[in-house]
Amino acid sequence: MPELNDYRIRVASLEDVRPALEMKLEAWRQAYKNFRDEDFFLFHEQQLEAQVAWWERGLASGAQFIIAENTSGEIIGLAGGTPSIDEDQDAGVDIELGMLYILEDHYGSGLGGHLLDVVLGQRPALLWVLEGNDRAIAFYRKHGFEFDGTSEELTGSWRGLTELRMVRRNG
Repeated sequence: MPELNDYRIRVASLEDVRPALEMKLEAWRQAYKNFRDEDFFLFHEQQLEAQVAWWERGLASGAQFIIAENTSGEIIGLAGGTPSIDEDQDAGVDIELGMLYILEDHYGSGLGGHLLDVVLGQRPALLWVLEGNDRAIAFYRKHGFEFDGTSEELTGSWRGLTELRMVRRNG
């Protein structure tokens, strides 16, 4: 297992967008292999160019996300937060953890917690997690998040899955 100091965390640049999205797809394959078949992953790989363009526009307009890279410069994790959307105002927090993905070789290394702290600090926040994603649920509970009873049935390529909202009220 990699040691805590075997990576560095920084704000992503435009040059990081493609490799970060490629890493995210690999992290999805690893984390969601029991939730989706190969067609799901192939579909999202085919969307890569559009996603790269969308993320590049976002960075150009001031958005940012955080990456973790190993000593060889390969991206091994990424995370980002966004202001809570109107539909989540009832949660009583103003920031959402929009994404947190690390490669499974780094599970248990402390990297996920480190990325979470960089993005959120100890602030109250919310996130959405797939129902049945027990590893992620345990991780988020360890960091103070609990279910608040809100769920959402997913559509599109995620159809048939349910997301559950978790909220951390006190950091």
